[in-house]
Amino acid sequence: MVHLPKDDTKLILTDTASPQERHGRRDFLKQSVAAAAGAGFIGGGMMSFSSSAWAAGSDKPEKEEVKIGFIPLTDCAPIVVASVLGFDKKYGIKITPSKEASWAGVRDKLLNGELDAAHILYGMMYGVQLGIAGPTRDMAILMTLSQNGQGITLSNQLKEQGVTDGKSLKRMIDSNKREYTFAQTFPTGTHAMWLYYWLAAYGIDPMNDVKTIVVPPPQMVANMRVGNMDGYCVGEPWNARAIYDNIGFSVATSQDVWPDHPEKVLGCTKAFMTQYPNTARALIMAVLEASRYIDDVKNRSSVAKLISNKSYVNAPEAVIEQRFLGNYENGLGKKWKDAHAMQFFRNGEIPFPYLSDGMWFLTQHKRWGLLKKEVDYLAVAKAVNQIDLYKEAATQVGVTIPTNVMRSSKLIDGKVWDGSNPKAYAASFAIKS
Repeated sequence: MVHLPKDDTKLILTDTASPQERHGRRDFLKQSVAAAAGAGFIGGGMMSFSSSAWAAGSDKPEKEEVKIGFIPLTDCAPIVVASVLGFDKKYGIKITPSKEASWAGVRDKLLNGELDAAHILYGMMYGVQLGIAGPTRDMAILMTLSQNGQGITLSNQLKEQGVTDGKSLKRMIDSNKREYTFAQTFPTGTHAMWLYYWLAAYGIDPMNDVKTIVVPPPQMVANMRVGNMDGYCVGEPWNARAIYDNIGFSVATSQDVWPDHPEKVLGCTKAFMTQYPNTARALIMAVLEASRYIDDVKNRSSVAKLISNKSYVNAPEAVIEQRFLGNYENGLGKKWKDAHAMQFFRNGEIPFPYLSDGMWFLTQHKRWGLLKKEVDYLAVAKAVNQIDLYKEAATQVGVTIPTNVMRSSKLIDGKVWDGSNPKAYAASFAIKS
């Protein structure tokens, strides 16, 4: 059973967190990617980064400087791009990205007001809302930041013993009795849910057959290198980095578990959104434009270079770029162009905060015993996912708004999730807590 840590930073082997980005560095990075930014050319129109004409009158942001926390992962890109390339200034705000050491730290700083908003785990937002991921607080998901792009990595030691996929891992666990340790990044978060779902799909009970621990994303590779774990689930580039460092291989991507699954969100407390509604709207607008920019394939390489900097992901550009472009290899000799690689915009489909996405995480929290009692799944999703505010922001920047707040998906085990009967769905799994 996984125990929720008060602060998961205790599991870090070494402290690689960089100092916060200084204004001079911000200016340098902005200049270094100016050419790739096309001088502000987005969607066929020229933007004036110095103009904040929209942010006038009653729409003027109440708080003009916004501190946004992020964890060093490839999918922090929309926050970094919105800040460095000046999409924030267009809407009358200044985004200051704040590099954080752990998801528990992000949670704590959101709740105590040190951070205004954050690049954050979808499931963590719901966990805090219901008091199963720390102190109970009303939370607000402003938009979805990304889909896909996480993964499950196994150690080379397992590979040497013949484990190359889920079936062979199941055989190993059944035949070679020992303690198997797998890491995820936060108990109610996305990586825990992908890991548990994948293991269960192959008949491995994540609560009884293996031990699971919490490790911050940038520390996964270091922990595997010294033998602290057999496998882990994390966001990129830390799966690609294990292959690059020749200590592990990719046994599955998160899109293998759920093609086009929701991943990180732009989140804040409900109190922040209520106190600063114009700021929250401007923040959505700036990040929407950044997301649209990133999804243009011709911009991907320059964005990979940008976020590889020590102020952000702090990983070799080559490790970030290939999977960012959808070019995968698994460390076992297989290479492919992934049809469901990390995406951020897709004509407005990805940023929309679908109610069914949030409800799915609740079903898994219930499945694994994190949520002890049944809840009104739809009511919780409506309270957390700020669809009305998102629609206002998306309309202002000309982003298409999906017509349905629910969507349907088939997962790795063949089960279809559409949000229609979450209670029955949560109870339908053969392996559950």
